[in-house]
Amino acid sequence: MLAKLAAALFLAVMERLSIIVVERDRDRALKIVDGLRASGDHAVTVIAEETGLARRIAEQQPDIVLIDVANPSRDVLEELALMSGPLDRPVAMFVDRSDEQLTRAAIEAGVSAYVVDGLHRDRIKPILDAAIARFHMFQKMRAELAATKAALEERKIIDRAKAILMKARGIDEEAAYALLRKTAMDQKRRVADIAQQLVMAAGLLS
Repeated sequence: MLAKLAAALFLAVMERLSIIVVERDRDRALKIVDGLRASGDHAVTVIAEETGLARRIAEQQPDIVLIDVANPSRDVLEELALMSGPLDRPVAMFVDRSDEQLTRAAIEAGVSAYVVDGLHRDRIKPILDAAIARFHMFQKMRAELAATKAALEERKIIDRAKAILMKARGIDEEAAYALLRKTAMDQKRRVADIAQQLVMAAGLLS
């Protein structure tokens, strides 16, 4: 399983990427672009104006966003990160200075890579690779968490449906679940769906 995930991440890093670079300073932007092109045949777009950033990123749907901020404040950092869609794609942020609060703000905003002490060409590729790998790791964790929450919610609905059947039919918990399962099989549906339907119907009648 881990080997397959590692292979998938390696292929993702090696393929031609669509990259947006957010940088106001032209010379700094050129350094970033040079570093990116030295690491692969990537499609790079530079955005110098932060106004409308979220809209432009949504239109282009890049694989990754790189943001260079010389002297960030917490508000600016969070705004830039959120506009870049950190839940939809990897976002790497370069800053000249930082502190514990800024680092925490970047992590909370979902930034995949937060790099202090400016931007250096030879650091771009490893940072790019790390940002992509970290994004996929957290994406997998979010998916697993969502699945766990959904399973817990379904368990609660099934328990409520069993309680309704036990009270209405005068049967025990095992018999109530067997009835739910049989109904689900007869209708070729999931037990959770049948339970949800029963709970909703009981709510309308109460």
